[in-house]
Amino acid sequence: MSDTAGGIDPAGQTAERGRPGSGPVLVVDFGAQYAQLIARRVREAQVYSEVVPYDTPVEEMLRRDPAAIVLSGGPASVYAAEAPQVDAELFRSGVPVLGICYGFQVMTRALGGTVEHTGTREFGRTELSVCSAGGTLHQELPAHHPVWMSHGDSVSKAPEGFRVIAETADTPVAAFEKPESGLAGVQYHPEVAHSPHGQEVLRRFLHDIAGIRPKWTTTSIVDETVAAVRERIGNARAICGLSGGVDSAVAGALVNKAVGDQLTCVFVDHGLLRSGERTQVERDFVAATGARLVVIDAVEQFTEALAGVTDPEEKRKIIGREFIRTFERAARDLQQEAGQAGEQVEYLVQGTLYPDVVESGGGSGTANIKSHHNVGGLPEDLQFDLVEPLRSLFKDEVRRVGLEMGLPETIVHRQPFPGPGLAIRIIGEVTPRRLETLRAADAIAREELTASGVDRDIWQCPVVLLADVQSVGVQGDGRTYGHPVVLRPVSSEDAMTADWTRLPYEALERISTRITNEVADVNRVTLDVTSKPPGTIEWE
Repeated sequence: MSDTAGGIDPAGQTAERGRPGSGPVLVVDFGAQYAQLIARRVREAQVYSEVVPYDTPVEEMLRRDPAAIVLSGGPASVYAAEAPQVDAELFRSGVPVLGICYGFQVMTRALGGTVEHTGTREFGRTELSVCSAGGTLHQELPAHHPVWMSHGDSVSKAPEGFRVIAETADTPVAAFEKPESGLAGVQYHPEVAHSPHGQEVLRRFLHDIAGIRPKWTTTSIVDETVAAVRERIGNARAICGLSGGVDSAVAGALVNKAVGDQLTCVFVDHGLLRSGERTQVERDFVAATGARLVVIDAVEQFTEALAGVTDPEEKRKIIGREFIRTFERAARDLQQEAGQAGEQVEYLVQGTLYPDVVESGGGSGTANIKSHHNVGGLPEDLQFDLVEPLRSLFKDEVRRVGLEMGLPETIVHRQPFPGPGLAIRIIGEVTPRRLETLRAADAIAREELTASGVDRDIWQCPVVLLADVQSVGVQGDGRTYGHPVVLRPVSSEDAMTADWTRLPYEALERISTRITNEVADVNRVTLDVTSKPPGTIEWE
């Protein structure tokens, strides 16, 4: 195979495996549906991982001293003119590499193997047959077990020096490995639940082939993050924007553990909260952390700023701007209280998570602490340096950290709630009356979901008020024009993808009956059954 086709001389030019690097496992994203899920599964094997785009130069990856590299799946065909390929230099570096699906095929071509259009495609559940002893990846696994396939092209010949360790009825090379070089690949998707032994296969690559020690634990996350925050802030002062949700609560708890009285948590009651949230924050968070909490009543400020605004992006920007301005005023007040005229509050703590970073295009090179980041409509003239202690974590990891920190279940397992609050769950202008209507409907839905015992079965259940829509109803033997509300129950692991939750009909019936009976402006309850993609979880 020619160099222009992406091949190299087989096997002999691959480097022997060296000692694992001190950096993360890098998941190279070829546009895969499951790239973030691979990163999560690597972390579940107690190894830290990050996602990087496929066009990241190999030299840049290697500068990060990765412990290993995983090549994800992707929608392209390796034969397509613009299909992303793998720089062969990667396999000469000595860094362990695992190829998955498309990553398996580009790895094969780069190492001199053969990928062909066989005319047979495999999609969905497929039976895998383990060859011989199964190699390191499949040793002692069942000789035949199901895996999840999604491919049109197939590897027909493994690169020289590689051992074929699995096949299917239509794919002669479904997995191969060369452990002495730290290289392996599988055609199937080990990261999905439909491959029941997939997590064990990933674990064996990471621990046994790559030789990485499993040390990414909740305790290590807390210890390392607290140390990093302490070094970052030093003797300066910080302010934490506390929303009451798990993300900001855990971020505040970590920073409070790191710097103690140098942190003041500020809770802004902007009037966009759900029922009872202010009381919960004042009671539960302070009791669990001992942190100093200042509550600011800014209902009138936000109401006036949002008056007449219907565009969702403009709503977000206004709310982000008003939050920051409120924090800046709080910081000035704190300085005056302390009588330290020459000292400033330098840092703002935020609960940014890793999916936020990835979705905003910042997945490469992220770190636990970063001094500048512009998400959610933050103003360009931000007066603070940002501290984002959760920037490298997924939501489930944040919840485990919260429990490790001693936060109560009422905070840790609270359903996700957007920073802009109910404003982005009102389709149309945000007014005090519409907020009260939505707040009442939301409270009923949450009460009934809890009573039905399905709180842990769903990721969240936004209630959306279609404020600019009126529907005909019959209430009290009279014709009414009321607003519809939409229930949006979804199940997810990290909000990158989601499916609608099949709630019990009895629960849906009780929610609908109570809302239409108890909330005066609502005469219709509907159910959103759209997955993500194509829809997002929130409507705005």
